[in-house]
Amino acid sequence: MESLNRRAACRLALCRAGLLKPEWSGFPVSGAGGGKRARLAAQKVIHGFGYLQLDTVAIAGARSHTIVLLSRLERIDPELGEDLLRPGEPLFEYWGHEASWMPMELYPAFEFRRREFLGCHPWWGNVVARNRAVARRLRARIRDEGPLRSVDMEGKGSSGWWDLKVAKRVALALWSSGELAIRERKNFQKTYDLAERVIPEEVRSQPLAKREALALLLLKALDGHGWALTGTLAQTWRLTNRKREIAATLERLAELGEVVPCQLDNPGGRPSLGWIRPRDLELAARLERVRPRMDRGVLLSPFDPLLWDRARVQRLFDFEQMLEIFKPAPKRKYGYYCLPVLAGERLVARFDLKADRDRGALKVLSGRFEGTGTARPASAADGEAARTALARYSSALGLEPTGWR
Repeated sequence: MESLNRRAACRLALCRAGLLKPEWSGFPVSGAGGGKRARLAAQKVIHGFGYLQLDTVAIAGARSHTIVLLSRLERIDPELGEDLLRPGEPLFEYWGHEASWMPMELYPAFEFRRREFLGCHPWWGNVVARNRAVARRLRARIRDEGPLRSVDMEGKGSSGWWDLKVAKRVALALWSSGELAIRERKNFQKTYDLAERVIPEEVRSQPLAKREALALLLLKALDGHGWALTGTLAQTWRLTNRKREIAATLERLAELGEVVPCQLDNPGGRPSLGWIRPRDLELAARLERVRPRMDRGVLLSPFDPLLWDRARVQRLFDFEQMLEIFKPAPKRKYGYYCLPVLAGERLVARFDLKADRDRGALKVLSGRFEGTGTARPASAADGEAARTALARYSSALGLEPTGWR
């Protein structure tokens, strides 16, 4: 059984998430130049961990998918984060970890999911069969009139010629089963089209069998995490209720030498049993000799690939990652939509931010440091990291930070 200590696993996670120097991570660091160069840099970031999770909340001045790009790419236009999915680009939108933009080469790996959604959507059951007339009209309208925005589904008249809520559900179900595809997003608004007009024929014509698909997805998840528990690998793609299949796939990959079982040392208790790629064992050993700069901070989205698995964040970084959007304000511990501050290899603080575009301001509603639980940093380095993180983020958005020094 191979083993890693927490420092090695932590640095490996940062490396595979594109948050260490490019000579270690292989990620680009700048979107300078704009245009095609910036777009390619953003696509490389997404390719690095296989997905870019989408989220609607923009209170901090940008939505999560844009914040993820801003945390890795300097000198990038924030508007690019909203305009990545468009015709001709090597990305598609589908259910990955959540609704996500993913590299086009992963499209064949989700054939099993599209087939499962064909007769039963996980939220609404067989909504297409129950609303055949709506589905028939929707298909005909897109086929004959071209791509259709979800806001334009209401049809003629104030009440429409179908129930808008039902129409949107049917569209989502047809997208989930692969009959429709999301062609692009503008202002976060989806545009649906027939899949054959969005996904290239050479991609659609080579679907993977579930056995091969699971192997590909688990390896891609591990590439993005470095070291991970089986549960983390499964949840990267929402591979729920598949324990036996996942266990068998990992065993098969181990026999092929693609992965090795590896435990994370826990001085205070039982080690955590996970998986790692052989090449990452060697990389982790080299990363132990690296000393990331602690005074250069960066703000991370709460849905960052590094952060969505909260138990993993606690295990690797000893940091309580929380999302308190759905809590009543008096019950929140940190804030509505907190962005953690990464300083080197440590998560040292979190800011609850609110953008005020009319005033050109980025309001700091609260700032809390690890180690003190207050607005006072535990060290000068932590304070400097928080200042540089806030300055970099606000500058990228063209806003002036207010309410914290």
